[in-house]
Amino acid sequence: MTAPDPPESLDPSDWDALRKLAHRAIDDGFDHLQHVRDRPTWRPIPESVVARLHGSAPRSPQGAEAAYRDFQELVLPYPMGNTHPRFWAWFMGNGTPFAAVADFLAAVVNPNMGGGNHAANHVEAQVVDWCKEIVGFPPESSGLLVSGGSMANFVGLAVARNARAGVDVRAQGVAAIPRRLITYASVEVHSCVQKAIESLGLGATSLRKVPVNGAYEIDVAALARMVDEDRAAGRQPFCVIGNAATINTGSTDDLAALADLCQREHLWFHVDGAIGALLALAPAHRHLVRGMERADSVTLDLHKWMHIPFEAACVLVRDRKAHRDAFALTPEYLEHTERGLASGSLWFSEYGLQLSRGFRALKVWMSIKEHGLDRFGRLIDRNIAQAHELEELVRGEPQLELLAPVQTNIVCFRFNPGGMTDERLNEINEELLIRLHESGIAAPSYTTLGDRYCLRAAITNFRTNSDDLKVLVAAVKEIGASLLRE
Repeated sequence: MTAPDPPESLDPSDWDALRKLAHRAIDDGFDHLQHVRDRPTWRPIPESVVARLHGSAPRSPQGAEAAYRDFQELVLPYPMGNTHPRFWAWFMGNGTPFAAVADFLAAVVNPNMGGGNHAANHVEAQVVDWCKEIVGFPPESSGLLVSGGSMANFVGLAVARNARAGVDVRAQGVAAIPRRLITYASVEVHSCVQKAIESLGLGATSLRKVPVNGAYEIDVAALARMVDEDRAAGRQPFCVIGNAATINTGSTDDLAALADLCQREHLWFHVDGAIGALLALAPAHRHLVRGMERADSVTLDLHKWMHIPFEAACVLVRDRKAHRDAFALTPEYLEHTERGLASGSLWFSEYGLQLSRGFRALKVWMSIKEHGLDRFGRLIDRNIAQAHELEELVRGEPQLELLAPVQTNIVCFRFNPGGMTDERLNEINEELLIRLHESGIAAPSYTTLGDRYCLRAAITNFRTNSDDLKVLVAAVKEIGASLLRE
């Protein structure tokens, strides 16, 4: 009589073989990070690889070895590049080796962070408390870890809308709001804020964009006039958004002045600190975010200047009750108990949209324990010093032109040999950026300031050194000269 086949399982049939593969994967991963400087910053993906990445799903097992081999061939050689020391595109952190290990451990434990009584919930609560310490919020305030600045801004603005609408928005909907709710932010505000306003049913035209001064900071006097105008027209000003560093230039609004205005006008004060809230850790630059601690809600991205692997952000709300009232819904199958697994007061599903939530807190918790907050602050100061170093390199080159003041870590400049219209310079610099990326030498991004296309280096990189900045300047000059010859 033949023995019956063992029941199918998703555990390995050979634990030792998987253990050996996992150790090899960790070694390969650490080698990838240790020698990242030796590779191009970015390179195009061959069409043959793209084609393989668009095939049908396998119906039969291929095995862990084959899956890992495909990762090595199809994914690892073509990264976004943000682990590279000459990656300065958009505003991204690098991640760290130990935080990658923490991500693995979070997947091993694999809890659902919606609620329940287990240690992982207390880890997230402690991380949120640490974020309060960074920002200067009181211990009794509320907070939630989310995917990124977009969701953090959405949560903060959802609480603001519900708290200031004058009606029960959750029960009656936005149509019941008696007067149109108006939100104010500078013209430099991140696009995710508009998406949040739209998704909250308030409409994009209810976001009033305020002019900025020559340093790209919000014009507080113009804001005050706009608030008065809207009130006189029968609309309801309810929220002001301050930028703790803007996406285009890194400029920070006068948050203390905005806090004064909001207090005087009884407006909700939200700070979008996805980029710059962590300036509070930087000894030489924490003064730039003075006044943030007075906000009603604050967004901060931990996968930027704290280099937590994606995704990791936090939203803080001063009024815990208002935060919970905006999202809590407890049907019978989610009722809390006095004892057992469903006991405890830490139910994060009551403070945001998600019930199913990953254990993103662990990589933050372990990274802060590994490095300490002060090290992150020193690295922020170093990035800002590097931005000013790049600024001086640009100023020292007759064919390069600085296009915005360097307030923090973002440098906006262009190749400009002289004697050309802005339209022609825009064309040259756009092609220059593409060739810079395709060369693999460096990866800044771009923005447009006053109809002028510019290269934008956002130096949020703990691997960058002074030589990298010189390489960028030399490459821009060389590619620019090549374009002129063409």
